[in-house]
Amino acid sequence: MRLLFTALFLSACLLPAQTKKIVVLNSSPGQIQDFQSVSPRVKVVNATNATVLTEIADADGFIGVITPQMYAASKRLKWVGVMSAGVENILQVPGAEPFKNSDVVMTNNKVVQGIEIADHALALLLYTTRRLNEYSVSTAAGEWPRTPFKGIELRGKTAVIIGMGGIGTNIALRCWAFGMHVIGVDPEDKPIVSYIDRVVRPDQLDEVVPMADVVFISAPDTDKSHKMFGAKEFELMKQHSYFVAVSRGGVYDMNGLVKALDSQKLDGAGVDVTDPEPLPRGHPLWSFKNVVVTPHIAGRSDQDAGRMIGTIKENIRRFADDMPLINVVDKKKGY
Repeated sequence: MRLLFTALFLSACLLPAQTKKIVVLNSSPGQIQDFQSVSPRVKVVNATNATVLTEIADADGFIGVITPQMYAASKRLKWVGVMSAGVENILQVPGAEPFKNSDVVMTNNKVVQGIEIADHALALLLYTTRRLNEYSVSTAAGEWPRTPFKGIELRGKTAVIIGMGGIGTNIALRCWAFGMHVIGVDPEDKPIVSYIDRVVRPDQLDEVVPMADVVFISAPDTDKSHKMFGAKEFELMKQHSYFVAVSRGGVYDMNGLVKALDSQKLDGAGVDVTDPEPLPRGHPLWSFKNVVVTPHIAGRSDQDAGRMIGTIKENIRRFADDMPLINVVDKKKGY
């Protein structure tokens, strides 16, 4: 009996030591309960901005946007889960180097947001190529204008897609379905697929831009990609081409875009992301009738929250069981 009691006592002592604490920043009670239901081997704690520095001190995992101050306050952190796809707001802020160079595993929601963002990218393109903006005034007035229509057919046109991750590959598939030729630009090796003609390296960007009837920006904003589509690239674009940006505004040069529109080199543009954000009142981009601007909403849909929460929950399960995590970010590369 004494041996049995001793064994039970030791087991009870060991159990709390095996439980991993995961801090979630500014979540709802229902979401905390949902995360907690994934595994009994984790303790999920909701922290506010006022309590996070205290709670993260003994946390094993953290879900949210971690700041340099939060990382400095942590003592045994092993995993940071980010709900968004982009992580430049963590890795490119002043003081981020200690976290960036640490062994803490960082995960995000790359790939899973590609579907709705690709839908949005094609919506922006179609809005401009089909000149739908020209009908908004007549629609509001209840009119039926029969003026000559000069809509653009996408079949046979060439799309250059900068960034062939989860967003870019989904854009490529949709462009291919419209009968377009697709050229991708990416620093990583990509598999050969039927809907992409070829993928080139970023150092070949200037070779393929003149071929594009539309350029899509779907790359993350990293140290290497920041402003990679600059004024020179806009000058290299084909006359009467189109420009669409749906990943991060920091990847392209805003002044170059305005100049290309002002000179009428571009027939239209659609941007969901700008630099800065929000786009200031009075910015020249607002004045172009052939431009549609949406306020960084491409990643929202009726399905996106479920996929993003699903990724976090799967990683909670894996973290609890000491399994490799999914959607791991290369902190040095920034994606």
